[in-house]
Amino acid sequence: MLNVENIDLYYGAAQALKGVSFNAEVGKVTCLMGRNGVGKTSSLRAVVGQHGIRSGKIIWDGEDISKLPSHARARRGIAIVPQGREIFPLLSVKENLETGYACVPRKERHLPETIFELFPVLKSMLSRRGGDLSGGQQQQLAIARALVTRPKLLVLDEPTEGIQPSIIKDIGRAIEWLREQGDMAIVLVEQYFEFARDLADDFAVLDRGEIVMSGTRAELNEVEVRKHLTV
Repeated sequence: MLNVENIDLYYGAAQALKGVSFNAEVGKVTCLMGRNGVGKTSSLRAVVGQHGIRSGKIIWDGEDISKLPSHARARRGIAIVPQGREIFPLLSVKENLETGYACVPRKERHLPETIFELFPVLKSMLSRRGGDLSGGQQQQLAIARALVTRPKLLVLDEPTEGIQPSIIKDIGRAIEWLREQGDMAIVLVEQYFEFARDLADDFAVLDRGEIVMSGTRAELNEVEVRKHLTV
C-alpha cells in the first residue's frame, strides 16, 4: 500500500503541493484529477522520486521512501509511465522494452508474454524504431516498458493524452486487467473524466496544489468534480 502523507513540494520559491495526502491499495486504481497546473504530475514525481519533497512522508509497503532516489524506488517495484511517453525514438521496440531490465534481477530479464497479450501490436513491431510508431502505439510501448519491471505500484500520467479513441479503449481494458490480477496498486492521473470515472476505485481532486475532494467511486459527485476539471 502507498500512503502519501501531508507532503509539500516546491520548485524554487514556488510551492506546487500543499499538504497533499492520498493512498493507493493493491488491487485498486486511485485516480488523481484536476486541471492543468494544479499539482497532479508533481504528486507523481514525488511518489517516484523525480522531485524531492520539503515535508511530509511517502510510505510504500510499510517503508518510508521519502528520501530514496528514484532508482531505489524502481527496485522496490515502483514504475512510472510518464506524460508524453518518453520512449527512446532511435531504439527498436524490443530495445525500448529491454530498458526495463535495469531494475529487475538477472533471472527475470525476459519480456513477459503478458505485455503482448495486452498490446498485441507490439509483438509485430519489435524490430521497428520507437519513433516510427504512432502516438497511441508509443503509449502502449511506454506502458509495456513499465510492466517489464514487474511493478507493484504502477503510476500513469495522463495515458489518454493525444491518443485515438480505439487505443484509449485498449489502454482502459489493460488497466482493468492489471487491477483484476490483484497484485498491483495503480495511481492514474487523468483529465478525461469518463475514463477516470470508469476505472477509479478511489479518487482525489487537486486544485492549486491541494486536495479539495476525495473518496471512493460511490462517493464521486460528477457535477462537483467536473467543476474542477473545466477551465
